[in-house]
Amino acid sequence: MNAIRLTILALIFPLFTAAAHKYYVSVTQISYVKEKRAVQMISRIDIADLELTLQERYDSSIKLTDINEKPTVDSYIKSYLDQKLQIKINTQKVAFNFIGKEYQNDVIVCYLEIENVDAINTIEIKNALLFDRFSDQKNIVKTKINGSVENLIFTREQQDQYLNFK
Repeated sequence: MNAIRLTILALIFPLFTAAAHKYYVSVTQISYVKEKRAVQMISRIDIADLELTLQERYDSSIKLTDINEKPTVDSYIKSYLDQKLQIKINTQKVAFNFIGKEYQNDVIVCYLEIENVDAINTIEIKNALLFDRFSDQKNIVKTKINGSVENLIFTREQQDQYLNFK
């Protein structure tokens, strides 16, 4: 009887250890809307991971929540995104506007926009979100620009990528 229990435990144990593994992934969508002359970006980041990062960088008492959130949270998020998510369009560095954020389950969704973009021939993207906190972080960027769809994966070793639409 003990041999059967031991065998069952040996078969089930790997399932529990696999479930305990945490994956560190953010997803950013970048779309060029020619009619609006704008690049619209939506970044989805794990709330707990971003909260820990902001606590380390800015204020240890930060809590990312819908209830009683400090008024400084948006400025901290914008500052962090400005440092870690950088865009060059046609070789020129461009700034994005932080439109806002919302919480969806365990993810914070950040809305960003780059205005006054007449055309995109090239885009350079640096995505270093959470790399300073999590060495195995992966950042996925999905682009829809000039009718072309690309999916890019950013790692700590490869934080910069370039797309040419000429």
